[in-house]
Amino acid sequence: MRITDYELFEVPPRWQFLRLETSDGLVGWGEPYTKWHFVNGSAPATRSAVDQMIQHYVLDADPARIEDIWQSMYRSSFYRGGPVHMSAIAGIDEALWDIKGKRCGEPVHELLGGRVRDRIRVYEHVSVPHDEPVADAAAAAAREARSAVDEGYTAVKLVPTGGLERIDVPATIDRAETVVGAVREEVGPEVGVALDFHGRASKSMAGRLLDALEQFDPLFVEEPVLPEQGPELARLAEQTTVPLATGERLYSRWDFRPVLESGAVDVVQPDVSSAGGITETRKIAAAAETYDVALAPHCPIGPLALAASFQVDACAPNALVQEQVVIGEDRPLSYVEDPSPFEPTDGFLDVPEGPGLGVSIDEERVRDLDGEDLSFERPVGRRPDGSVGER
Repeated sequence: MRITDYELFEVPPRWQFLRLETSDGLVGWGEPYTKWHFVNGSAPATRSAVDQMIQHYVLDADPARIEDIWQSMYRSSFYRGGPVHMSAIAGIDEALWDIKGKRCGEPVHELLGGRVRDRIRVYEHVSVPHDEPVADAAAAAAREARSAVDEGYTAVKLVPTGGLERIDVPATIDRAETVVGAVREEVGPEVGVALDFHGRASKSMAGRLLDALEQFDPLFVEEPVLPEQGPELARLAEQTTVPLATGERLYSRWDFRPVLESGAVDVVQPDVSSAGGITETRKIAAAAETYDVALAPHCPIGPLALAASFQVDACAPNALVQEQVVIGEDRPLSYVEDPSPFEPTDGFLDVPEGPGLGVSIDEERVRDLDGEDLSFERPVGRRPDGSVGER
């Protein structure tokens, strides 16, 4: 059996679906992350990378040799790693695992050693309207958190601040404290409340925010500082009991190595569609386990990326909780023929049992929506003085 053909689809809202086909008619699907901005109809940055990887290292290859193909795609480049290269590899890797699972008639997690859990915990996002008065923002966030809990979720995540000054005023911390306090009071102590600083905070502001919010026992605080400020994580970890998390902007086990060795983090958050696919994310999870660090894969995109994440969650002993944005009413699950693998019970999803990634794609719908102009420009974050800040 050989890989004979491929197609890369761009579908709303801003997703890429990769279709690999074999000489005996098997089809595997993966989801490379688009990455970077693309405006005025220009192609996503990953499209060219996917084309090059497949044409040089995947077409006519034996799809069963996933590790060998992965190593070829990674080590063939003298300049390697990073968001575009690793996202292209990730989508291809997911599709190869989908083929292997379908060929064997087993879900991917069975081929990785078998499941270690029966259910996978997922969390729901809670939006915080930072441009409204504090009381309104806190009340709105609390209502949304209550709605999530009423739907059965046992964990939620929210961003407690808007843009920050490098050293901000006390009122900014007070507002964050009010919002998080309202959510915690609404959902009670039985629900995990994760916080995402989104890398917006300087090391000094991160420290002050952690001090103020520790009283609410966050499940974890994600990206308290930018990944470029990795050494500051260890300093922050020394001053707080709040579990710290990072990893959505790290792309390989080599990127995660210094973070793990520093002892600064309690949770790693590789994105299966950014960090080299199932093959690499499984290795990152195993590396984290040796440091007694939990796994909470990042996944703000589509159903294929989420399905690939589930395969890793199913067989990783240190998996804690899974991010998702597609579950629930009015969510973009229309590309999936059977949405039942994405229907949670009490905030958990059953480990998928279908072959490969465990989902079936509605290929006709994908083809109908392919090629729409999905270009977008992420606005630059500006502080009141006009300087550029983190968003």
